[in-house]
Amino acid sequence: MNFLKLVVLIVVIILMIIVAASCDSGSMMRGAFREDRDGWAFVHLEGTSREIGFQHGRLLAAEIDDLIKTMAVFLEKSTGRDWAFYRVAAEKILWPKLDRPIQMEIEGIAEGMRAAGTGLKYDRFDLTALNGWIELKGYYVPQLDAAEKGTAVESKAPPSCSAFIATGSYTSDGAIVMAHNTWEDYLIGERWNVILDIVPDSGYRMLMDALPGFVHSGSDFYVTGGGLLITETTIFQFKGFRKDGIPEFDRIRRAAQYADSIDGFIRIMTTDGNGAYANDWLVGDLKTKEIARLELGLKNHRIWRTSDGYYVGANFPLDEKLIAEETTFDPKNAGQSFYVRRDRWEQLMAENKGKIDIEKAMAFLGDHVDASKGTAARNANVLCGHVDEDPAAEYDSPAFEPLGSVNGKATSAALAKEMMMWARMGHSCGEDFLAAPYAAAHPEFAWRLPYLRDMKGNPWTLFQGK
Repeated sequence: MNFLKLVVLIVVIILMIIVAASCDSGSMMRGAFREDRDGWAFVHLEGTSREIGFQHGRLLAAEIDDLIKTMAVFLEKSTGRDWAFYRVAAEKILWPKLDRPIQMEIEGIAEGMRAAGTGLKYDRFDLTALNGWIELKGYYVPQLDAAEKGTAVESKAPPSCSAFIATGSYTSDGAIVMAHNTWEDYLIGERWNVILDIVPDSGYRMLMDALPGFVHSGSDFYVTGGGLLITETTIFQFKGFRKDGIPEFDRIRRAAQYADSIDGFIRIMTTDGNGAYANDWLVGDLKTKEIARLELGLKNHRIWRTSDGYYVGANFPLDEKLIAEETTFDPKNAGQSFYVRRDRWEQLMAENKGKIDIEKAMAFLGDHVDASKGTAARNANVLCGHVDEDPAAEYDSPAFEPLGSVNGKATSAALAKEMMMWARMGHSCGEDFLAAPYAAAHPEFAWRLPYLRDMKGNPWTLFQGK
């Protein structure tokens, strides 16, 4: 074979590989689509685990890239450990404990990002670190810091989110209503703008909010084809972590995808947990109208259930044994944001008994009453958090830290049966956060400015699985 024929043969082989890859990429995307509305990216994914991941990575490649770059800076500034550290932790601690379908979905996301033609070369450990960043930052790193320094574990569990679930005589139709707003550092929270509609080959359909690149919600808010409504708020000042346990993001994804009862949800969430992202889970079963609160630690968990009542969340634990053994939480300090917000939830539930519906649920999330004063405020004590306007420092949050509510979600039994939910990107009250004037007024946070964006107020928008 002469040189010219050899060159022609090589070119033909390369073209055949490109065409085959293109055809495979096209078939992998069948049924997937993205729609951008009111600050949200609504992303429909369907198929096998690998296909769902591939579709996710290809449709959100730019957003995932931006988030990882931002996250790397955020984590190094807040923990003193760089992205390489988090990749290694993901590889050694999280990845080996993940269910194989979840591993395949994560691998698919990395593959889809490469197929997007952006030149991005993230791998499964980048995506695992991203999915598990809360578990690593807030639970593993404090334990590691304490071991290295020979000191007691200093809790870094985040104080974020406000939520409720109600049923029976508390709602207007006797069926379940649920709502939640996410509190987060604006650097990350303004990027928490994805609605995932996932139709897997195995298990139930899931409608959830998420960060780009997440295989779970993370905030958390789920409407599932198994008839469950799921949300949570974090247990503040929780300090447990077990390296050989199953990551929280694996357990909640499997619970949302496969559970069709409160018992099934509890069974998955309480089996072999790693203690990270310890939450008070609020769960409802559309089929029975029953709701439950699962307070889930590492060593302890407690369950409350009712078919006529409500449960609220604002980062406060209830079980005395869990508080004493697994947190540094002070249950006697009634002035904490967590208890002030709890008091406001109790007021709203009492005042609106028998009238709670989807409209009221959305209004609750934007509430600005500081129950400790009985007046309107913009601070850490209101359900729609505005820590960036709060002159008081509390625990890990310095005065005026750019943190607060970054999105809101609400649904009712009638909507959830049709795989529908309302969502508002940005503050739950609809107000704007503008990065430049904020940074000018607070130079102590200026390092965030290259990554901090305007978080504009958006309308409530109705989303439905399609």
